[in-house]
Amino acid sequence: MKLKKIIILFLALPCLFFAQQKITLEDIWAKGTFAAKSAQGFNVLKDGLNYLDVEEKNLCKYELSSGKKLGELVNGNDLTVSDKQLNLNTYELSPGEDKLLLYENAEMIYRRSMKANYYVYDIATKKVTELSTSGKQMFPRFSPDGKKIAFVRDNNLFVTNLQLNEETQLTKDGAHNRIKNGWADWVYEEEFEKADMFDWSADSRFLAYVKFRETFVKEYTLDFYKGELYPEKYTFKYPKAGEDNSTVSVHVFDWDNQTTLDIDIGNEKDIYIPRIQFTNNDNVLCIQRMNRLQNKLEYLFANASTGQSKVILTDESKTYVDVTDNLTFIGNKGFIISSEKDEYNHLYYYDLRGKLLNQITKGNWDIMEFKGFDEKTNTLYYVSTENGAINRDVYSIGLDGKNKKRLSTQNGFTDFTFTNGYKYYISKFSDANMPPVYELHSIDGKLVKVLEDNAALKEKLKNFKLSAKTFTTFNSADGIPLNTYIIKPSNFDETKKYPVYMFAYNGPGSNACNNAWGGADYFWHQLLAQEGYMVVCAEGRGTMGRGRKFKHSTYLQLGNLEVQDQLKVAEQLGNLPYVDKTRIGFQGWSYGGYMASLMISKGADIIKSAIAVAPVTNWKYYDNIYTERFMRKPQDNKEGYETNSPINFVKNIKGNFLLIHGSADDNVHMQNSMELANALVKHNIPFDFMIYPNKNHGIYGGFTRLHIYTKMLKFVKENL
Repeated sequence: MKLKKIIILFLALPCLFFAQQKITLEDIWAKGTFAAKSAQGFNVLKDGLNYLDVEEKNLCKYELSSGKKLGELVNGNDLTVSDKQLNLNTYELSPGEDKLLLYENAEMIYRRSMKANYYVYDIATKKVTELSTSGKQMFPRFSPDGKKIAFVRDNNLFVTNLQLNEETQLTKDGAHNRIKNGWADWVYEEEFEKADMFDWSADSRFLAYVKFRETFVKEYTLDFYKGELYPEKYTFKYPKAGEDNSTVSVHVFDWDNQTTLDIDIGNEKDIYIPRIQFTNNDNVLCIQRMNRLQNKLEYLFANASTGQSKVILTDESKTYVDVTDNLTFIGNKGFIISSEKDEYNHLYYYDLRGKLLNQITKGNWDIMEFKGFDEKTNTLYYVSTENGAINRDVYSIGLDGKNKKRLSTQNGFTDFTFTNGYKYYISKFSDANMPPVYELHSIDGKLVKVLEDNAALKEKLKNFKLSAKTFTTFNSADGIPLNTYIIKPSNFDETKKYPVYMFAYNGPGSNACNNAWGGADYFWHQLLAQEGYMVVCAEGRGTMGRGRKFKHSTYLQLGNLEVQDQLKVAEQLGNLPYVDKTRIGFQGWSYGGYMASLMISKGADIIKSAIAVAPVTNWKYYDNIYTERFMRKPQDNKEGYETNSPINFVKNIKGNFLLIHGSADDNVHMQNSMELANALVKHNIPFDFMIYPNKNHGIYGGFTRLHIYTKMLKFVKENL
């Protein structure tokens, strides 16, 4: 009898030894258990043959073709300031590759701006010099000759002459909430995705910059709670839909003559200047000028010596025109841009007079990113959705539109970064169920070196029971297939019925349903799957990668078609034999939070529970560049604003609603959730409300993410 018990115990041991672990919120948000690595510190030199990489605390040089170590370029011990060693992982090489630019004590300001103490390290002399001793700097940028660095401080533009260690102040009128030189105002930084607004000419003589006059832009104030008797207040300029913008002007500082010239950008003041960029002609500055409605983008060529300008090219639309960084000049022959003018986003080649020479790419798919142009071979490289909107592939094509080749080798998300001379490229690949792999290849595709394969993470994941993220489609009400991914419970049994946790962003020109590694969200959804929930993310109309018609269909009616599509998917999910249609919920953040608020109100008969994090609740509360691009001004589209505001539909809510916001959200102001809460209370609708003090739109820092997801998980388990 005893022997039999021992044998049974022994046979059971393998089950104990190999039992798979459960994902915890602490794993995701506190311990970094599933953090993927990148190829940090890897930097190919201008010769295109060698590269630098950080090895422990030193910067070493290697041969690209073999990976052979050629020596130590910088010893980390030499990067010492006031007995403190600078972080080598922040380094930037000078154009001549003889200096490093590093920083410490960084302070984030908004999403794309920060100030820090910057230092210049001379590789030959091993000397560290502070870029400026008069306060922290922003956006330091080497001049092409490597002799100067331009930067912004206190809303003014400065240049440090590295040879003389001498600082020159170019502007003196900068003032908080009044005038900004070389630094975009808040709404430009957020919505045009550009914070630094200055550029050097190739010969380092001219420095062009944009001046923002914010005087008439209305202010918004955030309260910060730091244990003092009164909250600390931070007031900044935030132009809401229909309100006044900054007045902008463009100027050029001539280093040789020490003079500043005003550039002619036209008489209309209510415009945007989303980009400035010197052409390959040192004397010619390209200025992108856009009207207030954002449906007309003009390319101006300006003479840096006289200030005169003329329109070279105009891109117009009945809806809106996107601003991108795809503008690329081809020697002194012409330039390449991307445009949706043939209903899909493609690349076009123009001469310097604005005459179309060739439409380079064509087809029912979108260019997502222009990666570069090799002038020696007349070859372009780009990323597109030709293999479906859930994938990203890299292609090469001739300037004449011929000899197109798919360079990606697997379905998923592929990206290439090309080295100088286009002899090598660094590839990054992931798919929905595999973390990123970084590799170095020669231009013919031959693998030279694996930079990071995340092998340790892959091995670790074997200890957890993960459910595969799979892709399918559901149809909209009018039969349009909508890309969707599904994560089923880890112990899925098709004879049982499961609750569904829907997740989406669905903002215009976005994608959330991607065949790419999802990072923390992936593991949050896996945790829900192990708790018995089916996770579904559907990509409704308005999202990108499927052409202009699909993306622009939500124009003037944000929230309308998107909610129709999500509710139709929920309805079809409810008809599946293994789905409990009485337990379908929805969660989203930002635009997704807006969607969640509409889903629980307009879809009250379908959605049992919803979580809205940092939602817009009426577009009149949001900034004017984003909102007017898709909705025009409130006074010109009252119906569009009001019929798609969840505030006006809360009386319909029947289910459970959790509303979350950061009190210091400079992007989607807490005002949005407060107004929604007012409406909920007015109609006596019960809801849960969580405010995170001093947290911005991302609601992170310390244990904040652990806290927010602990609350969300508790809400889901109790209400879905």
